[in-house]
Amino acid sequence: MRPAVPETGSFEFRRVVLALNGSDNDTRIVRLVALLGKAAKTELIAVHVVEIDWTLPLDADIAGSSEEAQRVLDIAEGVAEEHRQHMEPVLLQARDVGPALVDEAVERDADLLVLGLSYRKRFGGDFAVGRTIPYVLKNAPCTVWVVREPIPEEAA
Repeated sequence: MRPAVPETGSFEFRRVVLALNGSDNDTRIVRLVALLGKAAKTELIAVHVVEIDWTLPLDADIAGSSEEAQRVLDIAEGVAEEHRQHMEPVLLQARDVGPALVDEAVERDADLLVLGLSYRKRFGGDFAVGRTIPYVLKNAPCTVWVVREPIPEEAA
């Protein structure tokens, strides 16, 4: 197994999977990775996972007909192109986002998996990270970056 960060201590990754969820944070993630990966000609793979309800068959064509899912990937490709980076868009259907992202990172032999985290609070005021990020942090075989969006002004 190769080290996640080269021994030189630099942050050069050859293949990065970016998990997109349709939030404003997607643009921030794509811009960050495009800028950092530009010199090393890093391969960028943008993944948007559409969760399929357990009442539907997993092969139901939900993602293929979703204009919203395609919009998420189109915006990400546009941001990457602004930075003269090529990005491969991938649209997946799965029962759960976390395992789908980890499987994609494994399949692509990714060095880095980048996820966005919205700033949200649950009832009672506790900060919420959801279930996808803990799953990915525990199970991904590569380096994982979580990029949290800034705290909204009304929450600060």
